[in-house]
Amino acid sequence: MPQLAETYACVPSTERGRGILISGSPKSNAILYTNGRSVIILNLDNPLDVSVYAEHAYPATVARFSPNGEWIASADVSGAVRIWGTHNDFVLKKEFKVLSGRIDDLQWSPDGMRIVACGEGKGKSFVRAFMWDSGTNVGEFDGHSRRVLSCAFKPTRPFRIVTCGEDFLVNFYEGPPFKFKLSHRDHSNFVNCVRFSPDGSKFLSVSSDKKGILFDGKSGEKIGELSSEDGHKGTIYAVSWSPNGKQATELLEQTAKDLSRPETGVSDVEARLEVKHD
Repeated sequence: MPQLAETYACVPSTERGRGILISGSPKSNAILYTNGRSVIILNLDNPLDVSVYAEHAYPATVARFSPNGEWIASADVSGAVRIWGTHNDFVLKKEFKVLSGRIDDLQWSPDGMRIVACGEGKGKSFVRAFMWDSGTNVGEFDGHSRRVLSCAFKPTRPFRIVTCGEDFLVNFYEGPPFKFKLSHRDHSNFVNCVRFSPDGSKFLSVSSDKKGILFDGKSGEKIGELSSEDGHKGTIYAVSWSPNGKQATELLEQTAKDLSRPETGVSDVEARLEVKHD
């Protein structure tokens, strides 16, 4: 009779028209992703080394390691965020009801003291930032009229938060406490993802309109757009920066595209940038 030799973890769950959110550990070569009501912790050095957190009552949507790697914040379709330890049987630290609907993205502040989450809500409640240990609000996030698909915390001081969503907007907030600073409507379709560069000097938004737009990380002002030459042919669902901040990878409708030129050492984010001055 055949014997079971190895058992591998399930892959991330997928949903048409949405990117897959995967988080990396700051202390090890482990990654986080969700499938159903479970959060999977997978060691890339040994794919058989897998842990599963299955305490969510509803399907989980996103999970992120804290900056010190000691905690994980995971969210689900009910709008709940659970914060639990990476050791000692995943002991639950806190659980908060953050939004009235699905949470689509979640980010820790670089000091590990605050969390910002975004998604579906009622009225204007599409984004919320709060203290990780008490749930106390740390700002007001006006400016969006529809579901917010992505949010990002500036990884350096002064702290900033940027959000984007189905209203075609990219909104910029200063704080803490965070307040609305400005809004950009340079995209002509859903803005699916926004991410700061590792040094916080800039951030990049990508959209279903096939465009990538670069902004200044401190002021929120637009720097330019990625050139349409050899441009994308379909929706861009996600973007991620390289550790040195000179390259970015965009997840497209059918494939992934690396915006880099390793043979020259010149970033394609820089090479393809069309800076537009007022």
